[in-house]
Amino acid sequence: MASVDLSSKHISSLQGHRVAVRLLNTLICMINERLKMKIYAVCLLFCLYCSHLLADTSVGTAEPNKADVIDRFAQLALECVHKEYPNIVKHRMNSDADVKTPKQLYPAFYGCFDWHSSVHGHWLLTRIASQHPNSAHYQEIINSLSQSFTQGNIEGELAYFNRENTGTSFERPYGLAWFLQLTTELREWDNPQAKKWLTLLLPLENKIVANVSDWLPKLTFPIRVGEHSQTAFAFGLMLDWSLTANNQTFNDLLKNNIIRLYSGDRNCPLAYEPSGQDFLSPCIAEADLMRRVLSNTQYPNWLSAFLPTIPTNGDGTWLTVATVVDKSDGKLAHLDGLNLSRAWMLEGIASALNDQDPRKNAIMNAGKAHKQAGINSVVHDMHYMGSHWLGSFATYLKTQRGLP
Repeated sequence: MASVDLSSKHISSLQGHRVAVRLLNTLICMINERLKMKIYAVCLLFCLYCSHLLADTSVGTAEPNKADVIDRFAQLALECVHKEYPNIVKHRMNSDADVKTPKQLYPAFYGCFDWHSSVHGHWLLTRIASQHPNSAHYQEIINSLSQSFTQGNIEGELAYFNRENTGTSFERPYGLAWFLQLTTELREWDNPQAKKWLTLLLPLENKIVANVSDWLPKLTFPIRVGEHSQTAFAFGLMLDWSLTANNQTFNDLLKNNIIRLYSGDRNCPLAYEPSGQDFLSPCIAEADLMRRVLSNTQYPNWLSAFLPTIPTNGDGTWLTVATVVDKSDGKLAHLDGLNLSRAWMLEGIASALNDQDPRKNAIMNAGKAHKQAGINSVVHDMHYMGSHWLGSFATYLKTQRGLP
């Protein structure tokens, strides 16, 4: 065996190496522990942050109490029905003499950005005053309606409809349908002042009914878009008016044309909805319209052929809730209205089905999801591009105006 020279210098070197290794191991352990603590701290902070976000979301989506919601809707309309600008005017000019301000053109309905929004803003106020007389805004609503509904103002509105070469297309069908909804509310409101306002509005109502009656037989096809010119939504409001006004002639005319235009529809392409700036669903609006004209035995079968993909397991995700990315963009903000209108239309569809229908729970669950998203969009801060009109949609939904 070879001898090993373990000199004192060599032994000292080995001992120093062992100490260095021990120190290095200790340092590595310390670094690992510190790294572990840092990772733990980061994870803890992340979890706390996520909990905060979830807490904020639950608070934001919780539905406020009904009185606060109703007062919020009233406030939105009160802020705009007599706000002349900004404004979009749909107005045919034949000469320089026709250049006028919104208030000069439409003495009663010049606010809320455009004529139809002003009309349904007045409907909103009428609806809240009639259904919620204890509202904190009740007297303010009465004063606002009194300011709008005067003899001179309504004569000015009627004069605009009677202008030469105006025809019957002004605000057809959307704004005209909302006007009839306004007079429907005044008829049903048990209030002497409401009857006086209705008397003032009757000449304009007669003109509007005459315009629609002239147009309906000429309508070769339904208008299936997701915005103002859609016929399905407007026809629903008009039908409801005809029942309250007891106008059987108009009711028959409307029903006959609805059957002609819609009864044969099948397999509505719901997968293609929504378009990027819809506030009405072509498919869901039509289904809500047809429950008004078909019998209780006819409607379920028609619905099966028209929307065959409605789930039977209660799943409400078959219809996706829309999201608005930029509320300052008036067209993109339409999607908040889509959630609201879908919600009330789904409630209407469900109301026409019996409790044993396997589709009913899925329809109601989809309606609830759309309702929560829609109401929250109105209750919280809004841009004027939405606030000038969304309160009416929210009120129509919240007060169940369209349900039988």
